Amino acid sequence: MSAAEGGARTPPGRLSGIPGFDIDGVARAAEHGSGILRLENLDTDLRPPAAAVAATRAALESPAANSYLPFTGRAELRAAAARHVGRLAGREYDPDRECVITAGGTEGLFNALLATVDPGDEVVVTDPTYAGMLQRVRLAGAVPRLAPWAFDRTEGWRLDLDALAGCVGPRTRALFIMNPSMPSGGVLDAGDWAVVAELCQRHDLWLLYNAAMERILYDGRPYVHPASLSGMRERTLTIGSVSKEHRMIGWRVGWVAGPAAVLAAVAKVGIYNVVTGVGIGQPGALAALAAGDEAEDVAASVARWERRRDAVIEALRDYPVRSPGGGWSLLVDTRPLGLTARELSNRLLARAGVAATPMDAWGGPGAEYQLRLVFSNEPVFRLQSLRDRFAGVL
Repeated sequence: MSAAEGGARTPPGRLSGIPGFDIDGVARAAEHGSGILRLENLDTDLRPPAAAVAATRAALESPAANSYLPFTGRAELRAAAARHVGRLAGREYDPDRECVITAGGTEGLFNALLATVDPGDEVVVTDPTYAGMLQRVRLAGAVPRLAPWAFDRTEGWRLDLDALAGCVGPRTRALFIMNPSMPSGGVLDAGDWAVVAELCQRHDLWLLYNAAMERILYDGRPYVHPASLSGMRERTLTIGSVSKEHRMIGWRVGWVAGPAAVLAAVAKVGIYNVVTGVGIGQPGALAALAAGDEAEDVAASVARWERRRDAVIEALRDYPVRSPGGGWSLLVDTRPLGLTARELSNRLLARAGVAATPMDAWGGPGAEYQLRLVFSNEPVFRLQSLRDRFAGVL
């Protein structure tokens, strides 16, 4: 085979089947239009904590914030992140041996995978799920197995627990779960987590827990951390960040907390992957986590996002919209409309000024009929215009 035909110039096999990321394409198409509803990306217009902004401004003058060291994150931030996870899980974590700081939660997701799975291992993810999780499984050389979410008009999104159990086989190494799930907003309850815990213990699996939105829960849903369950602290890697709950997307500061033995591997991967977290962002993240009103600040933002969710549900009550139990987004099932999600996305942007992203790369074959609407970045009065905008297209 000549170089022109392939060979060294052919992308490696781990990239086969991994599509491009559509969100930035929709964003580019929308950025020059006036009055466009920006529902395509996980952004929010709610301000970060004031203390985080002030600490970041001060860090601009700090030589310590402009350094690679320490590689696993500043000691005071590791301590704050370990306390944060420990408080939510009802467990203690040693900040020096059981917590590392990462360049956002997404680096932590990949580091956790590379520290726990080998090429050819199987990793169970939900369907649909965040493309950044699904495709990172493939980048790690592992094989994703999909456990579906199903929507019921009475109960909302429910994870198919029988299918979840059926995905676990002799080559399964980990369950990779985000709660609330993205993009659906499905939420696992205590009974669901009990099944997850039983599977992990019976089959000797890791639980890689994406906790980026763990407290963004609606309708009074109770909070459950999986590491709080008996036998799960030593199996759970909690991957969190300040991006969503603290509205600090651009800071790119996250953490991984878990058992010391595997955290040593996570730290090693991090050093050779990204080297270190964002130095200039860490003081702001510390201020956000250490604030005395941290829980109240998050709860106030959750209440505003819930009102926005409700506005979208009301505006689109005549369409196949799926109400989320948490998170920043919801899905429209386009099959009853006789369209793919991509076709509806194109029509909404061209004819109605609505930027929304098709979920083609976010799950199994049914993903091409799921259109995501992000409601965290627009005020209620603009979201209410969705009724007329959809009617103009459909």
